[in-house]
Amino acid sequence: MSLIKKILFLSTFILIISVSKTFADDLKKVGKFKDWEVMVMSEASGKVCFAQSSPVLQAPKKNKRDARLFITFRPGEKISNEISATAGYEFNKNNTVLATSGNNKFKFDIKQQGFAWMTSNKKEKIMVKVMKKGSRIMLTGYNEKGSQTIDHYSLLGFTKAYNTAKKACS
Repeated sequence: MSLIKKILFLSTFILIISVSKTFADDLKKVGKFKDWEVMVMSEASGKVCFAQSSPVLQAPKKNKRDARLFITFRPGEKISNEISATAGYEFNKNNTVLATSGNNKFKFDIKQQGFAWMTSNKKEKIMVKVMKKGSRIMLTGYNEKGSQTIDHYSLLGFTKAYNTAKKACS
């Protein structure tokens, strides 16, 4: 996926979050599946469907952040299985953002405007398979000052949320 498309999606997403009342009719909650929820919204390029989750545990504990992990489908742009994350701050450009589940590690290649993405569709598909089988995934990131944060996401309900988001955009 091109960097421009990722930036456009991020801009749209941030706009929706910041003025959610204005866009309440365009952003619809499709369902909640244990620790994951599915949302659908309309854009000029078509329907966008995503599953999202918030961390069940964050470190350091004293620093509460609005972190999220997403998997997105945008059929109008021929995009599926797009994995992205935000830790609730701007990521440090010099450090890696890493997702870990068991012995599996996944590096996020692009860090921009508080979000991180993977650039390899192949790695995203592998990460989805790992998430379907796992019970937890940890996202490690570093803020602009270089301080590390770790967000633990439950994978309970992920498979149903993933399948629902995928079906909503098919």
